[in-house]
Amino acid sequence: MSIGAPSGPSDIHFQKKQDGGITMWTPIHNRRIDVLVIGAGAAGVGAAIGAARNGATTLLVDVGPTVGGELLTGMTIDGAVNARGELVVSGTLSEILEECKAMDGLVGTFNDYRLIRYICYDPEVMKMAIIKVMARYGVKLLLYTFADDVVVSGNRVTGVMVRNKAGQTLIEADSVIDCSGDGDIAVMAGAEFEIGAKDGDLQPISIMFRMSGVEAEPLLRFVREHPEYVAVGESEVIRDGRTDKELVESLYEQGQPCVFFKGNGPFLSDAIDRKEMFPTALIMIQPTSGPRKEVCINSTRVWNVDPLKTDQLSATMSPLFDQVWTCVNFLKNRVPGFEQAYFAAVAPRLGIRETRRVLGEYVLTDEDVSTGRKFDDGIAKGCHHIDIHGRGRDQVRIPVADGGSYDIPFRCLVPKGLDNVLVAGRCLSATRAAQGTARTMGPCIAMGTAAGTAAALQRTENAENSFRDFPVARLREILKSQGSIIDGTH
Repeated sequence: MSIGAPSGPSDIHFQKKQDGGITMWTPIHNRRIDVLVIGAGAAGVGAAIGAARNGATTLLVDVGPTVGGELLTGMTIDGAVNARGELVVSGTLSEILEECKAMDGLVGTFNDYRLIRYICYDPEVMKMAIIKVMARYGVKLLLYTFADDVVVSGNRVTGVMVRNKAGQTLIEADSVIDCSGDGDIAVMAGAEFEIGAKDGDLQPISIMFRMSGVEAEPLLRFVREHPEYVAVGESEVIRDGRTDKELVESLYEQGQPCVFFKGNGPFLSDAIDRKEMFPTALIMIQPTSGPRKEVCINSTRVWNVDPLKTDQLSATMSPLFDQVWTCVNFLKNRVPGFEQAYFAAVAPRLGIRETRRVLGEYVLTDEDVSTGRKFDDGIAKGCHHIDIHGRGRDQVRIPVADGGSYDIPFRCLVPKGLDNVLVAGRCLSATRAAQGTARTMGPCIAMGTAAGTAAALQRTENAENSFRDFPVARLREILKSQGSIIDGTH
């Protein structure tokens, strides 16, 4: 007997499956939009806002319960203000920060007197600020949803199959932007990629945490008395001929708890040797709230982990949480200003520095970023130093020349062999070292904004053609008109 497909609402069709001698029909929901963004981290936030701002019906999909990714961890926004103090990422980022400021959640932009300047904010306020800006432009959200498969026709991804508690949904879109961090969509569609170092090594996994009740003045006085404990003056522009003692004096006068205890300095190195602390390259302290006297701390690390293997990734939780508590106790017992401080929060997600890098029409190189190269098709900027975390106390830090910035070409967002897919964020087309700066939140938001804007313009200005043929000069013009910084910086 032949069993026909069951009937259902117009937005549902049924997929036939055979299990032994039994015929089953699985309901699949259907949805059609202009631009589909997979991954709601910093790049995905930029992409969704960029597309919706320019008139595209935009859906942002993420497997998690929140929007913002690393923006919600307490980690500062790096790569948006260069060592000279020039803002190199604006537009979408500035709009989100204005919302943070309106809710008393913007702490400020500070100099670490080491390599960079960074933007500090309250991550609890950031959660709401991002949603407010997305709602302003009509971005549609689909959270708790996993991208399961792609539908490919020729060189085009015509749809993405997603799965959640409601079942499967086929989302058809004119353009797909892969902001998954891992290049999931591009790779499922056949894109080539590289991963980690040539020997297979990957940077360690970390988790941020926060402490409240920190007194800045005793902390800064301690650093002023012991400049050898901290990293300062690694950028010649920031050093500007000054001694370490003079730099920590400037750090003290700034009055903010912005401190980088270095793993190879005598204070932290001795603590590691005595097993008061775990092997690490740093204890980086950055303010997140003045009223709560709260700071974010970046120190934890577990290596020998492949983040694409979820069993390995899941197994990092226990050792990372152990390290959090070790660091809390070390700070309270050994660092002035932390005596009465207390643990406040741990980040809602693990910090993954690298996985796949999708091969695009151009590969951003070590030299491009270290020399501050500019491109005719530059659509975003970055300025963070090359930052490769190794095992234990190892870390490579190479500043951008002259304290300036580099361009990210549009071609780095265009995967080879795919016509209607863009990538943005840490899975961009880059060498490992170049990705080690472009992965920071400033460039990720800027890349995402450019990708989203391009996808919206594609509908009217390059329909049916590949992103390889996209009118980038027009894209640059639109981005500048909407506040993005494309030209005019060191």
